[in-house]
Amino acid sequence: MQTKIVITGGPGTGKSTVIKELVERNFMCMPEISREITQNARQNGTEQLFLTKPLLFSELLLEGRVNQYIEAEKKNSAMVFFDRGIPDVHAYMNYISVDYPKTYINTSNFYRYNYIFLMAPWEEIYITDNERYENFEQALAIHNHLEKAYIALNYSIIAVPTGTIEERTDFILASIK
Repeated sequence: MQTKIVITGGPGTGKSTVIKELVERNFMCMPEISREITQNARQNGTEQLFLTKPLLFSELLLEGRVNQYIEAEKKNSAMVFFDRGIPDVHAYMNYISVDYPKTYINTSNFYRYNYIFLMAPWEEIYITDNERYENFEQALAIHNHLEKAYIALNYSIIAVPTGTIEERTDFILASIK
């Protein structure tokens, strides 16, 4: 059976950098897809789809993350790491206080992961860019919503300590039994 591992956290916590390190170490990883959705919307004339049409953005993201999960199951790999998980979608909807269909929770319960690693906001490495518009205080609030969403789904969360990319990656790998 395949072990599915989520690396999650608010924006700018180093998730994607750890995923890149895991790829360099030859682990199977599924990349974050929200930037792709944001960039596609921008090419079609919508500057910040998440801000202007949050439900549409979230539906596209939910569909994309489910497709990633299904694609991962087809891979001949004992372990697959995900840059964010399906529950992140409704955690963000909770953060912006937008109602969403109950199917979001049902989907999160249907597609389960074995490990959830939560990376806390770390001000020293936090930066904004064209796709990341949140300030550090908003990143803290998002972190709290992510934690609550995974706990509500009965996940045990493993907090990833700060440190170098190598140290954080080593911590994650050592925590997987």
